[in-house]
Amino acid sequence: MSSDNNPLKEKLETYLSNRLHSEVQVSKMIPLTGGACQDNYLTDINVLQGESSGLHSLVFRTDKGASLFSSLSRVEEYNVIQLAYSAGVKTPKPIWLEDGREAIGSPFYFMERISGRANGRYIVKDPKLNAVRKKFSKFLAENLSKIHTVTPEKCSDSELRKKLSRFTDGESFSVAKLAIEELKTQVNSLKEPHPAIDLMINWLVENVKSTDFPVLVHGDFRTGNFMVTPEEVTGIVDWEFAHFGDRHEDIAWLCLRDWRFGKLNKEVGGFATREEFYADYETSSGIKVDPARVTFWEVIGNLRWACGSSAQAERHISGADKGIELASIGRRTSEMELEAMRLIENAG
Repeated sequence: MSSDNNPLKEKLETYLSNRLHSEVQVSKMIPLTGGACQDNYLTDINVLQGESSGLHSLVFRTDKGASLFSSLSRVEEYNVIQLAYSAGVKTPKPIWLEDGREAIGSPFYFMERISGRANGRYIVKDPKLNAVRKKFSKFLAENLSKIHTVTPEKCSDSELRKKLSRFTDGESFSVAKLAIEELKTQVNSLKEPHPAIDLMINWLVENVKSTDFPVLVHGDFRTGNFMVTPEEVTGIVDWEFAHFGDRHEDIAWLCLRDWRFGKLNKEVGGFATREEFYADYETSSGIKVDPARVTFWEVIGNLRWACGSSAQAERHISGADKGIELASIGRRTSEMELEAMRLIENAG
């Protein structure tokens, strides 16, 4: 066992030793930048005997206790990643799920540690990535197509399928309509009026789009959520907003102006044109991209981000959680409103 005086390491060593029927040493446990609903640790685990023997370089993920709107628990997230991994998506393999709280006080799992960086500005601007950047469109289109092969019928866990499903069976407009209703709830919670946001809601209601059939949607498929080295894209990460919905939602979110990190002429993630990515996706999936549906979901994406940035600013303004970062994020609200107005105007 590790001699380090770290209660979490000791608990994990005890748990894994019992689970794997072997002495286990946790030799490294370094906190990583996480989110509002999970904690991540870079972890090295040495299993001394048995089928799992050897040194495992992993990331440990557990619930933090807080949750974001529509975010998944770590158990749900693990099972979603298993679905994607089984469909051939290049994403870190998850292992050793624990769905109880007895071991450390919350559910957790480990996943394969992959190399690379996910920083958006690095991905779109660093000259060391000039060669591999040309491969981003094809890689992401191929992997997004694989994600979208996962349909509700392929999810054998009925509770998980219910949690992920944002549609009503047999109603092709239900995906979009439910998304609009969720947005209305967020808009109504804002502390100040936003006429542009009201206009966006009205436009969405008047231009609601149907969905051909629901598929697994990553929910945060964008530059910043895939890992890159100068040689390759090593994997897609951050699945906590996955759900069953419209494939165009993922495509639109990748196209959001805010995820281009200054490379505005490259409308897909700051690295490709729409024409290039749409063609790559159609080749991989065999399904034609509908630009009108992309625009619809892109307006939704800007509206979601506008509501989110406004809420972040309110945390600072109210004094609930003072911080210059929260205050600066608040100014992004008007940027999202302006971008949505541009999309609506161009939609005719």
